[in-house]
Amino acid sequence: MMSSQVSQASYRGRFAPSPTGLLHAGSLTTAVGSYLEARVRGGEWLLRMEDLDPPREVAGAASAILQTLEALGFEWDGEVVYQSRRHELYRAALEQLIRAGLAYGCACTRKEIAAQARRGVDGFVYPGTCRNGCPPGRSGRAWRLRVPPGETVFVDRLQGEYRQDLERDIGDFVLLRADGFWAYQLAVVVDDAAQGVTDIVRGADLLVSTPRQIAVQRALGVATPSYCHLPLMVNAAGEKLSKQTLAPAIAPAAAAVELRRALIRLGQVSPPECGSLAELWSWARDNWSLERVPAGPVAV
Repeated sequence: MMSSQVSQASYRGRFAPSPTGLLHAGSLTTAVGSYLEARVRGGEWLLRMEDLDPPREVAGAASAILQTLEALGFEWDGEVVYQSRRHELYRAALEQLIRAGLAYGCACTRKEIAAQARRGVDGFVYPGTCRNGCPPGRSGRAWRLRVPPGETVFVDRLQGEYRQDLERDIGDFVLLRADGFWAYQLAVVVDDAAQGVTDIVRGADLLVSTPRQIAVQRALGVATPSYCHLPLMVNAAGEKLSKQTLAPAIAPAAAAVELRRALIRLGQVSPPECGSLAELWSWARDNWSLERVPAGPVAV
């Protein structure tokens, strides 16, 4: 449920689920870690619904996610933000990048890129076909960021130092897709900056995306938050828990059980006498320690 109005705070975290499915063990564990890190550090915890990909969204998932979070005792600061209502902010950011010569139109199709590109750390590396202009007779279908040369380096609070050469490993990446939908890498940076987010605690599956977001932050001239990527939750086959791998939804009726399991996955083992939801949250706030959280994948 919503708690106090958002005010300026030295620590401002957020949880940003996508309504492409219901909360499962992986997304709940991320929410718990993000929430506790914010509260223990005396900060705010914002909630943002990343609903920018309608073809992939599940009807009713957004409201179900909020209801599940409420049932498990989460309290967020301010109103829930919906990305689907913030298109003007993303458009303004893209126009800023275009004016600065940092974004350009791309005419390439996925098939064309796949035919000539090599594999990188997160799909095909864009070969720069349209970097200096689209081929004759063709116009841009998408907009890409002109990535800078050299390594992007940052220190993650849990994973340690992370390095990535965007030019070599990713290539110029998409900001506005050919189908007219905003790319995650642009929207997340714009929203974090607009909401004053100082600290991002999220799943390790997004670690590989962070250098792209840092590149967008630098291009837009906004601050880079502190990052902490929690361990990936995997199934028995070692696959990331997700809708695609048929991860079961969290049962709100078993809130205390679900919270205890999430805490255990984060290395926070509560005593048996903490049986109720309120007792578990009280213990977790008093005993939360990032140092006990494992960095590597956790089997669920």
